[in-house]
Amino acid sequence: MHNMLLDTGPLVAILDRSEHNHIRCVEFLKSYHGRLITTESVLTESIYLLNHSIYAQRACIDFILKGGATLFPFSPKTLARCIELMERYSDTPMDFADATLVALAEEINTNSIFTLDRRNFSIYRTHHGKSFDIFPN
Repeated sequence: MHNMLLDTGPLVAILDRSEHNHIRCVEFLKSYHGRLITTESVLTESIYLLNHSIYAQRACIDFILKGGATLFPFSPKTLARCIELMERYSDTPMDFADATLVALAEEINTNSIFTLDRRNFSIYRTHHGKSFDIFPN
């Protein structure tokens, strides 16, 4: 099964019908046949951006609970790698959620990402120098 990372932008767009990328992200999700993997930082950031209502927060959590994406746990090694990445890309700057996704890409050996942040993820590289394949196109 193909693994793809899930970033904050598409998760918010999928759950928020008023988001201008909603249809684009939903259509991509319908056509994707693999496993989406994300981090707790992306989940937290998404909940914050959606709304402070329990309904929006629940929709985001339910997406994960119903198998929309798999949450990948952090290890101390992962956190240390996030600091290295944020320092390396401090001129971009790289936020913590993005750093967790790049570290996760290295851990699970994937370079596919479902993101709306084409600008940053076209710059980021894994420790092997691999660039990211960004979806949706």
